[in-house]
Amino acid sequence: MRTSASTPRQALAAWVYNHPEMMRLEVERILRPSWQIACHVNSIVRPGDYTTLALGADSLVVLRDREGAVRAFHNLCRHRGTRLLDGDGHCPGLIVCPYHGWSYQYDGRLSGVPARESFPGLDREAHGLKPVHVEILMGLVFVCVGEVRPAPLRDTWGPFVAELEPYRIAQMQPLGAIGEEEWNVDWKIAMDNNLESYHVPVGHPGLNRMGTPDYDDQKGALGVSRGISWLRDTPSTRWSERAYQRLLAKTALDLPEAQRRSWRFFTALPNLGIDLYPEQMDFFQILPRGPGRCTIRYALFGHADERREMRALRWLGSRINTAVYEEDRWLCERVYRGLQSSSYTPGPLSSIETWMSDFHDLLASAIPEIRNLTPPREFAPDPRR
Repeated sequence: MRTSASTPRQALAAWVYNHPEMMRLEVERILRPSWQIACHVNSIVRPGDYTTLALGADSLVVLRDREGAVRAFHNLCRHRGTRLLDGDGHCPGLIVCPYHGWSYQYDGRLSGVPARESFPGLDREAHGLKPVHVEILMGLVFVCVGEVRPAPLRDTWGPFVAELEPYRIAQMQPLGAIGEEEWNVDWKIAMDNNLESYHVPVGHPGLNRMGTPDYDDQKGALGVSRGISWLRDTPSTRWSERAYQRLLAKTALDLPEAQRRSWRFFTALPNLGIDLYPEQMDFFQILPRGPGRCTIRYALFGHADERREMRALRWLGSRINTAVYEEDRWLCERVYRGLQSSSYTPGPLSSIETWMSDFHDLLASAIPEIRNLTPPREFAPDPRR
C-alpha cells in the first residue's frame, strides 16, 4: 500500500521498536514461517559438514548427508532437548549429543542410545531429528521452521534471475567463516535502514564518492527490492577508493560491462540483504535477540582467484564496506536512542523510502497492532505471572 505525494506515509511509533510482545509475535508470525538463509552449498562440501542458525528460541543445523544432499533439522537431541552442535564444523561419522551420547545419522535417523536396555519399548524410528524445510537457490541454502512450506524462492527472485546469472553465485566459494555481531538496536531499525538509501548521501560519504545513489535505479517485486549504484569515473579523493577504482578496471573482467560498473544491493523481506560487487558478494541476515537487540549474521563469497590483483581488490572492497557497515551501526544506534525520547512522534516518509513502507505493510499484515500509536492493552505484561 502506497499513498499519494499529498498524503505521505508515516513512520512507525516508537513502542514498536522496543516491546517484548511485539518481538515474540514477529518471530512467531513473520520469521519462523519465512525462508531464512543458512549458508552456501560450498560452505558444507563434505558429508558431515554443518552450520547452525539461531532463530528466536529455535536452533537449526544444516548439513551435508552421505549421498551429498543438504538437510536441515532442529538442533536438539530427542532425549531431553540438549543443543547438539554450535557454530559450524564437521561431524566425523555421526552427530553425537554431548550430554548422554545419543547419536544420529546425517539423515537424522537415531543411530545409537547408550544403555539401550534402560529404554524398554523405545521406537528409534520415532525419535530421529526433527526436519525443517530446505530449498536451494543459486547455491544459497535456505531453511524454514514453519509447518507450511513457503512459496518457492524462484517465484520470489524470478524477476532478477537474468540480472544475477552473470555472477555465477552457485560456483562461488566462501571467503571466510560465517560471522555474527550484536547490535544494540531492534532488528526492525536495522532492516528499515537497509531498505532505504535516502540516508546514503549524508550517512555514507564514501559510498557517495564511489557511486550514484542506488535509489536512482531501483526495481522491486514480490518482497525483493534491488538498487544499483553505478560507479563513478571520477577518481575518488581517498586513496583506498581510488585504488579500488583503478584495480577494478583491469581485474574483474569476467563480467558484462554493466555488472563491472556497478554495485547491486538486494533486500528480501523479512530480513535478508545480498550485496553483489564485481569482485565478491555477501549476505547479511538481521535476527532479533530481544527488545532493543539484534544479531547481524554475515558471510562473504567469491570465485576462486589467487591473482595478487584480485586479492588486493577484495581487500580494498572489504575495507570500504567495513566503513559503511560501521556507519550503519552508528546511525541505527542513534535512531534507537532517539526513539526512546518522550518527545518523539512518527514523522513522514519520503517516496525514496518506499521499500521501507512495504516492510511496514508486511509487519502490519501479520500484526495489525503495529499501526497503533501506543501498545494495545492486551500487550501489557500479565501481573499474575
